Amino acid sequence: MRHHRSMLFWLDTHCHLDAPELAADVDQVRQQARAAGVAHCVLPAVAVAHFEAVQQLAHRHRDSYALGIHPLYTPQAEEADLERLAQALQVAHPDPRLVAVGEIGLDGFVPGLDMARQQQFYRAQLRLARQFELPVILHVRRSADALLAALRSVGGSGAGAWRGIAHAFNGSFQQAEAFLHLGFKLGFGGALTYDRALQLRRLATELPLESLVLETDSPDIPPHWLYRTAEERAAGLPQGRNTPAELPRIAQVLADLRGLPLADLAAATTRNACAALPRLEALLAEATP
Repeated sequence: MRHHRSMLFWLDTHCHLDAPELAADVDQVRQQARAAGVAHCVLPAVAVAHFEAVQQLAHRHRDSYALGIHPLYTPQAEEADLERLAQALQVAHPDPRLVAVGEIGLDGFVPGLDMARQQQFYRAQLRLARQFELPVILHVRRSADALLAALRSVGGSGAGAWRGIAHAFNGSFQQAEAFLHLGFKLGFGGALTYDRALQLRRLATELPLESLVLETDSPDIPPHWLYRTAEERAAGLPQGRNTPAELPRIAQVLADLRGLPLADLAAATTRNACAALPRLEALLAEATP
């Protein structure tokens, strides 16, 4: 089974290969993922200072990237960073490896973040996505309704008004349907591997297959087999490092939940990612053996 699984074509729609946790051996990390069948990774930036790194990594490994300012980075971001993003998008727009504006959005989970400032950056970046006719990769954490309201306000509420991915989605069925109506796909990753994630597993099982894409959010959101409790860490067990190579095993969990052959899931999630991020299609054609 393991050999068969590695022959399948997987696409990690969200991983931060530019993160410091991966800096020491990022090329090896990417090679291990490729050996596991992860043929393509999408690398969303989180701040202006990361733009060059995600571009270089995407080109080095024949992957793709997105440019944006993450809501958790809005406290450090300057107003001028929005202009820097606009200029970076202008310069990179002809680059086929630029597939979206992202990671952008709102975070209602982390305490102390200024929601008005987050909204200002989010809406400005939505307008840039419209200006450059690019999809968006959204950070959704206790913020789905506010994200949806801004999407409708900037781009209209019609079916398929947008393209993109609601990353690490963990909202309600009603919120899921609202994102799907607007044209988004929903990103699922390590969080669905936890038995206790009942609502998330219901979503992953019952939503239409054409609504799902796979992601690792590497190095964040480790699957359950990498997670260590505080007690285990105190006892000297290292926290497992989440990399794109975990994607096939995460996919196996989703396939089992849905009662779906693994090959069918690989084909569907790749097709869905291309619908969400249309520039991927040409890139995947060159990545397919």
